[in-house]
Amino acid sequence: MRIARFAVENEVRYGVVDSPGNGSAGGVNGDSADALSVAEIAGHPFGPSAGDVRLTGARHQVADVRLLAPVLPSKVVAIGKNYLEHARETGSEPPAEPLIFLKPSTAVIGPGDPIVRPVRLSQRVDFEGELAVVFGRLCRDVPAERVPEVIFGYTCANDVTARDLQRSDGQWARAKGFDTFCPLGPWIETSLDPADLELTTTVNGEIRQQSRTSLLIHDITTLVRYVTSVMTMLPGDVLLTGTPAGIGPLVAGDSVTVRVDGIGTLGNPVVDAS
Repeated sequence: MRIARFAVENEVRYGVVDSPGNGSAGGVNGDSADALSVAEIAGHPFGPSAGDVRLTGARHQVADVRLLAPVLPSKVVAIGKNYLEHARETGSEPPAEPLIFLKPSTAVIGPGDPIVRPVRLSQRVDFEGELAVVFGRLCRDVPAERVPEVIFGYTCANDVTARDLQRSDGQWARAKGFDTFCPLGPWIETSLDPADLELTTTVNGEIRQQSRTSLLIHDITTLVRYVTSVMTMLPGDVLLTGTPAGIGPLVAGDSVTVRVDGIGTLGNPVVDAS
């Protein structure tokens, strides 16, 4: 099931996205926006009854609504250097344990929203395509066998990074935390095996990253166990699982997309701050 958050008639609503197609690229699994529809659900899908959605009967074409970030998390927990080749392209070896950092909720944007380069402060802003985990319930110290119970679903993410500030600051809060530096979307896929999904990032239609989640150094079960041993995760919180090799800079006028097999494609234009 694909859960979207969208705006229509100046109201924010949640819905279930469906379509007649079953391809392998494009809006979701090959379908253009014209072929997709979204059935509204009552309330929001997170909390104790996560996954138990009730349809209102209202339905819209996806082309007629504005897709928003599928969730507004209280926090985004991200993992650094979780693909071997990415760690090596940054000049280091992967850490023995997952490397945790945080992105603020104010960095989150949705499909089609512009990534804004803070050009007065940074001259090197990079893309980092990732698979994101969305939590469906409050949890802490989750054992391995219960990890599936706390995951609501998965979405695409772009861990946008001011690379020059990451290197100069000695810590990552500023480099990772600018407004617009965490695109999420286009929706949450709740029925997905994340073990071996293809992840592809393109810039202006050119493939820059292409890898598989089977190459994660620390898999999703390990990451959820590790992160929840440190902090409580709330319904709607997001975990970014790491980016593969191929990171690179963005400039104004670029269009960057992140596609994860079985989920769909997240696309964002790039602009400079005025």
